[in-house]
Amino acid sequence: MLRVVLMGLAVAMLACENPSAPPQQTVLAPAKLPPPAESATPPGPWPQWRGPQQDGIARETNWRRNWDQHPPQILWKTNVGIGYSSVAVVQGRLYTLGHRDGQEHLWCLDALTGKPLWKDSYPGKLVDYLHKGGPGSTPTVTGKYVLTLGREGQLRCYEASSGKLRWSQELQKLFQVELPDWGFTCSPVVVGSAVVVDAGWIAALDLETGKLLWKTGPFRPGYGTPLAFEDSQGRKLLAVLTNDALVVVRQQDGKLVAKYPWETPYVTSATTPIVHQDHIFISTGYNKGCVLLRLQGDKLVKVYGHNRMANHMNTCILWEGHLYGIHGNSHARRQCRLVCMDWESGQIRWQQRGFGCGAWTLADGMLIILSDDGRLCLVEANPQKFRQLGEVKVLEETCWTVPVLAGGIIYCRNDQGDLVAVDVRPRS
Repeated sequence: MLRVVLMGLAVAMLACENPSAPPQQTVLAPAKLPPPAESATPPGPWPQWRGPQQDGIARETNWRRNWDQHPPQILWKTNVGIGYSSVAVVQGRLYTLGHRDGQEHLWCLDALTGKPLWKDSYPGKLVDYLHKGGPGSTPTVTGKYVLTLGREGQLRCYEASSGKLRWSQELQKLFQVELPDWGFTCSPVVVGSAVVVDAGWIAALDLETGKLLWKTGPFRPGYGTPLAFEDSQGRKLLAVLTNDALVVVRQQDGKLVAKYPWETPYVTSATTPIVHQDHIFISTGYNKGCVLLRLQGDKLVKVYGHNRMANHMNTCILWEGHLYGIHGNSHARRQCRLVCMDWESGQIRWQQRGFGCGAWTLADGMLIILSDDGRLCLVEANPQKFRQLGEVKVLEETCWTVPVLAGGIIYCRNDQGDLVAVDVRPRS
């Protein structure tokens, strides 16, 4: 049974493959290129998990897609330690987490050069149950602060410019909860003057002081991240996928608005809810699949549900009425497939193998996919057909961390902590 649970966080069993043969793919070799045109502004902003609007979409168009003519080059490479933390990029600075020598490290790097600007370290266990371990959450930058959450629940607030620690909380002690099997991997969410986390209790802490503001009743914590949103009634809410249920609460006090039971095999819900026009989509693994729900007052009403889109660790992206995501388990990576699915009906438009249990982001109608074996791929977000436009090897496996496009640079990492900046800025 333990082998079935391989690599920590869950994923679904797989549906039938598209019978059409995949198109021929070309792996692009690195090439010498002229220097890029300098951007008027430094890379960013990408201040938090899933970007400025928490939807996995980069709102920038000034980047190169002609990878067949000008293959992307690696601008710089460094190692930040074991883990799965993605990056936040704000005002030319990159923030990420890693584990090395019995400590977790928060890095602040120059986004253009990879040069360390400051670093803070604190004791932390690897928590490597059936995967490499290390931090799984992504730093959040808001105003003058950067917030982080370690695997053991070390919630910390720093001055973003200097790395000075403002305050810290140990969530296991604060809420009297045990360490989950795969630790705490929620990324901090800033709502007004509060910091929201899922730590067994969904809770809000004061941004300036770290003082507890409110907490809900206890749930088994999920491994995803809360989503802040406003519904059609003007209510400011949070959607949180715990390991007991999808929970909707009020932002101001944590009062429960609605709940939809959602339990998964091995207690492994690991994705962030997607909200659009009073509808909430969630997806998890081990044949659990997905469901679209309509929020009606204090009820969540099922629109559809099936097991043909089951995200393991990374959340789908909604783009122009369609969801794009990888369906499948890390321990059956060859059967994983990229799926395009209609948002309203749940109908599968197409599916394509070849990316393993990878990760993805979206920019200007293009999916930027980091395959689990380290290939950076460019795919049209087109519901009519699968079309891949380019591919280049940038890392060695295993890559489960979401790539980030900021200022014409794509930042990618693997579980060993190798972090690369891939240059797709326009050429001069």
